[in-house]
Amino acid sequence: MSWALFCYIHQLRNGLGVTAMRNYVSWGLYISTFVFFIGISHSGTLVSAILRISKQEWRRPITRSAELLTFVSLLFGGIMPIIDLGRPDRIANLVIFGRVQSPLMWDIISICTYFCGSTMFLFLPMIPDMALCRDRSIVTNTRFEKFKKWLYTKMALGWTGTKSQWHRLENTMNIMTIVIIPVAVSVHTVVSYIFAMTLRPGWNSTVFGPYFVAGALYSGSAGVILGMAAFRKLYHLEKYITLKHFDLMGRLVLALTLIYAYLNLNEYWIPAYKMATGEGHLLKDLFYGDYSKIFWTLQFGSVLLPIAIMSFPKGRTPLLLNITCVIIVIGAWVKRYIIVVPTLLHPFMPIQEVPNDWSHYFPNWVEFSITAGCLAGIFLVITLFAKMFPMMAVWEVEEGVQIEHDRLVAIEIRKKREAEEEAKLFDHSEVPQEAIN
Repeated sequence: MSWALFCYIHQLRNGLGVTAMRNYVSWGLYISTFVFFIGISHSGTLVSAILRISKQEWRRPITRSAELLTFVSLLFGGIMPIIDLGRPDRIANLVIFGRVQSPLMWDIISICTYFCGSTMFLFLPMIPDMALCRDRSIVTNTRFEKFKKWLYTKMALGWTGTKSQWHRLENTMNIMTIVIIPVAVSVHTVVSYIFAMTLRPGWNSTVFGPYFVAGALYSGSAGVILGMAAFRKLYHLEKYITLKHFDLMGRLVLALTLIYAYLNLNEYWIPAYKMATGEGHLLKDLFYGDYSKIFWTLQFGSVLLPIAIMSFPKGRTPLLLNITCVIIVIGAWVKRYIIVVPTLLHPFMPIQEVPNDWSHYFPNWVEFSITAGCLAGIFLVITLFAKMFPMMAVWEVEEGVQIEHDRLVAIEIRKKREAEEEAKLFDHSEVPQEAIN
């Protein structure tokens, strides 16, 4: 992160000319990473909100890691467009002079709304756990321990576990669950509008909204599985995050990958069938030109191969599933790059009589360093969070255990009653001997 900060200061002092971006490719690795991070942020919506509203009990041990991934992805994803600006000091102009007709303004509004909502969605289930940490923390003379005690007390918001507090928390969580789903869908739809509402071959598409949302859910759920595996290994949570969780999440990723594959086919097959002039130059470059190796590797490696692997139960075991999800996440990142860069290099007016570095683009050391620094920032925030707070919602897991216990007890009682009723049917003590004969 320090090296990335040095590179960003270098970029600020000398301008965007120190990057590989030029007039034609004004959006490069930074905006590709921005779209990728916003896509990964859909993990919390999928695992926590959608599974919560559908009352899937198995979600309980993994909701917090998914919500945390949403928070940090939005935190650093929102920074990427500012990094891409040559004059970030003028960012206030978007608020002062912004026009509501601009998709860029829609993007700012939706991302800020989603970030605030996701922060609340992460914090609300933490309140009972903060009270637990407050009550169980041992205060020593060290400043850090005193700070933790103070932090837990403030974050617990006076929680004592009364019935009225539980009632308010449940109602608030239900409201946030209902609200956060359409907000999350609108965010990636609006991100796609930045491209789709620009008159450029390759972006002028009506399917971009659902295409981006499906791609976000597909990569975000793969990110959740990687987070599950990491915390399961590091914190020895095998008792809570079981093989069943990997199997069910694998089925979920498989379903999302099939949807993404269908939309991917529509995105390329329909314009390829017509091969209109503007689209034709771009598609030729993707199918058998400069970007063909990357394009076909993405289609077969990060879409068709994961479908083939996860379609079988052995492909949803932790080892194979984690390898598959790594491929999916890397493929999703490269896919954003393929959406952004080749399109910019194929405008309606052909690029001619310009220097070679204007007609070609590949990120240089400045862009790679700053992007890697943002990725390191995500890992740093997750690590600090894991050091300070429980990585599972303790009260939710405990509640899930109680629900499962009550379910098993109810099954036992039902079986006992059925056995008693069956025994009565075969009880001949009160039947006359003549009827028995």
